[in-house]
This record gives sequence, C-alpha cells and structure tokens, in this order.
Amino acid sequence: MKFSNSTACPVAEALVILNSPWTFLIVRRLANGPLRFSKLKEQVAGISPKVLTSCLNDLIEDGILTRTMYAEIPPRTEYELTPLGADFMPVISALTRWGLKYQESNAARANSPEKAAADQTV
Repeated sequence: MKFSNSTACPVAEALVILNSPWTFLIVRRLANGPLRFSKLKEQVAGISPKVLTSCLNDLIEDGILTRTMYAEIPPRTEYELTPLGADFMPVISALTRWGLKYQESNAARANSPEKAAADQTV
C-alpha cells in the first residue's frame, strides 16, 4: 500500500514505507554492509523466512535496498542498503537512544519506593 499522491504528508508516507517493525531491524542489520538471506534471518531474531522475503522485496521496491545475485555455484544473493536506505540510519540511531532511555525509565519506575509501596497495598 503506497501513497500515489505526491502532496501526501511526508511523515505518513515514510510510515507507509517503513510499515513494519521488521523493516527497522533489517535496515539496522544491513548498516554494516551487505548480508545474505541466511545471515539476515539469523540476525533478525524471530522473523520467519516468508516475512523476511516479503519485507526484503518491499524494501527493494521502495528503493531502500538492492539485491545482487552472483553467478556462482552455489548461487549467492546479497542485500545491501542503497544511499536512500543509508540515510535512514540516523533515525534508527535516534530510536535506539530513545529506546535505551525508555528501558532505563521503566527499570527506575519498577524499582521506585512508590511502586514497592503500591505493590504491597494490592
């Protein structure tokens, strides 16, 4: 599902392209260079081969990734970020920083005296 209207909200359009949490994890794994399907599957814990294939095809269609097929025996295929895909890395870095702060905040709240007192009254 893509927006065909070039006047669409750019945030909404970006969210349609990056419509899956798997997308973020795939792009993050490819930040260090090209990977084969099997390595991506290993490094993106919990993703099924079917979902990984679908996400990779969508990202190629959207210009975020390229697929290079090598004429070798056995055949080898690698996925790599395009320059547009690499431009997404600062967003992933910002999400990582925010996620770490959120985890720390949750841990602090879980260990707070107020939380302990509330747990004892329940």
